[in-house]
Amino acid sequence: MARRKYVVGNWKMNGLTGALAEAQAIFAAAADHPGVDVAICPPFTLIGPMVAAAPGGAVGGQDCHSAASGAFTGAVAAPMLADIGARVVIVGHSERREGCGESDADVRAKAEAGLAAGLAVILCVGEPRAVRESGGAIEFVLSQIAGSVPDDFDPLRLAIAYEPIWAIGTGLVPTVADVAAMHGAIRGALAARFGDAAEEMRILYGGSVNGDNAAELLGARDVDGALVGGASLTAAKFVPIVAAAASL
Repeated sequence: MARRKYVVGNWKMNGLTGALAEAQAIFAAAADHPGVDVAICPPFTLIGPMVAAAPGGAVGGQDCHSAASGAFTGAVAAPMLADIGARVVIVGHSERREGCGESDADVRAKAEAGLAAGLAVILCVGEPRAVRESGGAIEFVLSQIAGSVPDDFDPLRLAIAYEPIWAIGTGLVPTVADVAAMHGAIRGALAARFGDAAEEMRILYGGSVNGDNAAELLGARDVDGALVGGASLTAAKFVPIVAAAASL
């Protein structure tokens, strides 16, 4: 089946109010490519202002707590994201798994919280370099899929983002064949567990995507879009990736 391409910008801990002009430019340009779904996930401080500055743009959070409320100082709940206009949330990013010690169970609970709040969820998986070099990358990622993906969800509201950790921000990029093999393995695991619903789910690639390599990567089998880091901070770098997705 034909799945709509999905290109998501993860601004990470970057962006002050002056960056809202870039978001406006990105969403304006995205309107020229109606066949591609585009979202931006800025820092929490910019979600509300970005929703106001770019009406109609899909804005999201970079993380959420698994609880809907409570005594969790500094945390942000999924209903809070929805309340300020967010439509999507990223969970399980490698920087959360590795830097904050989040387990598969933690990621699953966060995904369930996001879905319960009415948000679309982008659930990240991926292997470190040592695992890739040992030949165990697919086994490692499929274990994350088994432990992180909830049992019950609308397949159109949950996307998987495969991010080889060793390729994030390093300039290193797996071969297109490697990316296709991993995405195919993920699709197969989802099909074994969820049946035909797996064909509706989108699997994004995240790892040093830019305007030069986007068309080749996004053209690979079972690659339905991209989760983009640094190249999503400006319209000049992000819009060519959207355009590449639209050309496929």
